[in-house]
Amino acid sequence: MKHKHSRREFIKVAGSGVAALSLAATVGEKAFAAREYKISLAGWSFHRAIQKGEMPMLDMPKVSRQEFDIEGIELVNQLLEPVKKPFAEMKPYLDTLAKNAVDNNVKILLIMVDGEGNIGGRDEDQRKEAVERHKKWLDICEYLGCHSMRMNWAGAQAGTENDEKLLDEFIKRSTPGFHELCEYGDKKGQFVIIENHGGPSSYPHAVEKLMAAVNHPRFGTLPDFGNFPQGADIYSGTDTLMKYAHKAVSAKCHDFDDTTGEETKMDYAKLIEIVVDKHGYNGFIGIEYEGDRLSESEGVKRCKALLDKLKA
Repeated sequence: MKHKHSRREFIKVAGSGVAALSLAATVGEKAFAAREYKISLAGWSFHRAIQKGEMPMLDMPKVSRQEFDIEGIELVNQLLEPVKKPFAEMKPYLDTLAKNAVDNNVKILLIMVDGEGNIGGRDEDQRKEAVERHKKWLDICEYLGCHSMRMNWAGAQAGTENDEKLLDEFIKRSTPGFHELCEYGDKKGQFVIIENHGGPSSYPHAVEKLMAAVNHPRFGTLPDFGNFPQGADIYSGTDTLMKYAHKAVSAKCHDFDDTTGEETKMDYAKLIEIVVDKHGYNGFIGIEYEGDRLSESEGVKRCKALLDKLKA
């Protein structure tokens, strides 16, 4: 009873020139508007420490608040210790996690779900199995007071994003499963969102076609600043994905200049202009540090400092 009470308590707590001119005009119109986005911490930022047993995922709320003063966290299903167990058997672990969040005044915002099947695979039975396996995580998201489940748009063969026929077939295979999950998510108060996370999902033109096909108010994107193909225009890509992003944005980062504090491979000022000033996003922007020069803790601190500076 104590754990259940804690969970309920938690839930309560819970053509580039033209394009550039267009963006500049939009930013100019909102130049004096306060940037009200909030900062969250993705569990993947500490995947090395967690996988080595140096830090349990159960400590994420405490680390987020006490070390970084960050008020929201994004879980990763593969980093949860009982990931393979049925939902009912996971509840004691989840109750502890929820209580830790309450104790540190931290919100559990979403769960990033990997390894639960290919929603767009060629085998119909496997697609159906993927849907059922993802429903478990929508149940868990509801239980923890999240707003969304991030899943993968998986099951495409190589080169699908550049072959119109293959892409159309992939979208046709994927759409029923996404729609079913969105309907299920609607009953649970959850959104189903996809990240640019490899394959066609990293190509904005493919994602736009999928969004049109699924056409569900519970379906959207989780734009990740870094998960675009090598050489792609990440600013244009982020701009496109932001059309469908209402619940989450991932601030991928790898390294920071020791003098200026800027991310060394991405223009964060330009990205925040697109996300916040152009698209009016004021939700959580989640730090996802993936670098190896700095420690995971130092990488998170540098990214938070940069996001705080851009918010001012």
